[in-house]
Amino acid sequence: MKIAVIGAGMQGLACAFDLARSEGVGELLLLDQDEERLSATRARIEAAAGEAGRTPSITSQVLDVNDGEGLARALAGCQVAVSAVPYFLNVAISRSAIRARASFCDMGGNTDVVREELSLDDEAKAAGVSLVPDCGLAPGLGNILVADAFASLDKTTEAHIRVGGLPRNPRPPLNYRLVFSAHGLINEYVGEATYLRDGRRTAVPALTGVESIEFPPPAGRCEAFVTAGGTSTLPWTFEGRIRELTYKTVRYPGHAEMIRSLAACGLFSLDPVSVPTDEGAGHVRIRPREVTAAALTRALGFPGEPDLVVLRVTVKGTRSGSRVTRVYEILDFMDEIHGITAMMRTTAFPVSVVALMLARGEVTARGALPLELAVPTAPFLSALRTRGIEIKQSEVIEEAA
Repeated sequence: MKIAVIGAGMQGLACAFDLARSEGVGELLLLDQDEERLSATRARIEAAAGEAGRTPSITSQVLDVNDGEGLARALAGCQVAVSAVPYFLNVAISRSAIRARASFCDMGGNTDVVREELSLDDEAKAAGVSLVPDCGLAPGLGNILVADAFASLDKTTEAHIRVGGLPRNPRPPLNYRLVFSAHGLINEYVGEATYLRDGRRTAVPALTGVESIEFPPPAGRCEAFVTAGGTSTLPWTFEGRIRELTYKTVRYPGHAEMIRSLAACGLFSLDPVSVPTDEGAGHVRIRPREVTAAALTRALGFPGEPDLVVLRVTVKGTRSGSRVTRVYEILDFMDEIHGITAMMRTTAFPVSVVALMLARGEVTARGALPLELAVPTAPFLSALRTRGIEIKQSEVIEEAA
């Protein structure tokens, strides 16, 4: 199998790390526009493969993904292409993958972008490939867990997803450590989430609905609040079949109010503002969000600091006349030996699992498909467990009166 990973940043590194250590991967192609980052990532992946006793051919190529034709040429001969770049590039990249007749998956994060990708269904079918967006942690793993519970019930009434990445040792300014793209983070904090209420799709503003939630130590007491993108395609897939579907991001207490202050100041806006130059001789037009993303990247990086990921998916319904509540929980930690954060593990490893399933023909449908409809849940979850991502599952069954 030959698989390409597009983007050599944190998530691309983790995805390639897992693929290089996986059985059956004969060739791995790494693509990025930053030659220095690409070289460093390739060296780490080669070391990881050798440590695992694997000997895939690992090649790299400096490439700007905005060069659609160049990207399509680079992907020629690949069974699967994985996007590990910011979400807003994924539509163009998926088109290049289709031209190269390579199946495609990504880490997603923006539902509008995902729905645009899904509109490429006819083109993907014509090329004989599968296009599966939004395959990370949430959206991604959360979708799979809802689908897994839904399949086990006669009727599903509620599904609630609560998930977040947290620093082990919270510190100012936001009690948060940036463990993926700042653009992806800001994307979660703006706009609206899509829920199901009374079985119908409903828009809910981001940064609302703050609730207290408790997780096992060391996470402890946290807060959860509405963010955009986490439900992904679930509201469309399960409209009319699940009465209530919600998603909230988990942070340490007080985080939502701090983010609201930044948003209220217009720091997440894409509308350009005029700013004087250093020399005072003129003005430049700058998008506040670009500046904020750069500032957050610098202020919240905390390289080497350990993180953790918490996830809780609660699904309620009935089976054989009894009321059933199924709960999935994850508490995952950084792999400090290899420098793979918990967020990298729980975001990139699900994507690499999907990529492997696509390459091995375990995803049989062709076209552009939502994750929860494309990927068989049992082998997906089993593969994550072999990677040390422990998914605790419990059920409470109440006999009907």
